[in-house]
Amino acid sequence: MGNPPSDRRSGRYCVAAVLVLHGPNLNLLGKREPSVYGSLTLDEINARLMEYAQREGLVLRIFQSNHEGALVEALHEAMGWADGVVFNPGAYTHTSYALRDAITATGLPVVEVHLSNVYAREEFRHRSVLAPVCIGQVAGFGWCSYLVALYALQGYLVEHPGGRHSRA
Repeated sequence: MGNPPSDRRSGRYCVAAVLVLHGPNLNLLGKREPSVYGSLTLDEINARLMEYAQREGLVLRIFQSNHEGALVEALHEAMGWADGVVFNPGAYTHTSYALRDAITATGLPVVEVHLSNVYAREEFRHRSVLAPVCIGQVAGFGWCSYLVALYALQGYLVEHPGGRHSRA
């Protein structure tokens, strides 16, 4: 992906602090349905994300939980240090109004991520209650969905200095 996104007119580059948040069952990556989610473990994905971050000038904090409340708390804590969030909410995508409210409360730009193409799967996976309060969604590229999301978030932060996302 080369250099971090920049505003060529001003020469600004995006150096940002980002929370990468992994939701339920992602701790089972590499074991759980590798034909759907790939064969990499969560630790291997995290290591690749950290390599990307170091190359691109990002500071990442990575957190995984199977518990909705812990994910809500991680979002709340991110308000104090993060410029944005890359979030794979897993199955909470379809059900969690608590996470939706937490995303809205933070004011942080959030990119929703999914390893699989949720729109090519079961009907119940086609609806996200979180997407309307996120700046975007990336799905279907396996572990690379996270890289695409990080790259897109960097570009967003260059275009929207100050980091807070206002939702009309």
